[in-house]
Amino acid sequence: MTGDQAYHHGTLRQALLDDAAVLLDEGGPDALSLRALARRASVSPRAPYRHFADREALLAALAIQGFAAFAAALAAGDAAAAPGRELEAQAIAYVRFALAAPGRFRLMFGPRRGAADDGLIAAKQAAFGVLQARVDLLAGPGDDSRAEAVGHWALAHGLAVLFLDGRVRDELDGSDDEMVRRVAGATLRFARPR
Repeated sequence: MTGDQAYHHGTLRQALLDDAAVLLDEGGPDALSLRALARRASVSPRAPYRHFADREALLAALAIQGFAAFAAALAAGDAAAAPGRELEAQAIAYVRFALAAPGRFRLMFGPRRGAADDGLIAAKQAAFGVLQARVDLLAGPGDDSRAEAVGHWALAHGLAVLFLDGRVRDELDGSDDEMVRRVAGATLRFARPR
């Protein structure tokens, strides 16, 4: 039985995406090629092309899955937070996601891709929508909740990048979780002193 026949209908695509996520976290986008995925999955070199037109389509699919997992992580953090600490919990979930899947995180937020990909646009909007929904609930009359949401996004994203680049450890001691909690909590209290 060839590698192609070892996969049930519909499972090769997900297996390729799973393998691509591993390669992405291990070596970044340059480590990804459809040919390398075919070798890793023990399928013919043409098999991945049945699911992805090219490398960019593969990267877009990875980003879509990443944004779906990211949105779920933000929503879970928000739902589990103590009242009044939801934005802090989302910031923590944001950084945890980046640390757990750095390659996918950098792909998702790297050079703009998929400007015309409806699935990728929807996935991005859904993830940002989790943050926007919380900010909308907290916004007062006359507040620019869209600008506030972008500000909170910038805080969480900047913190995630600083963690990924190893910069936070230069300034603070403690576990990653402790440092994220301290910085996110302090910054959000400063940004919203109501």
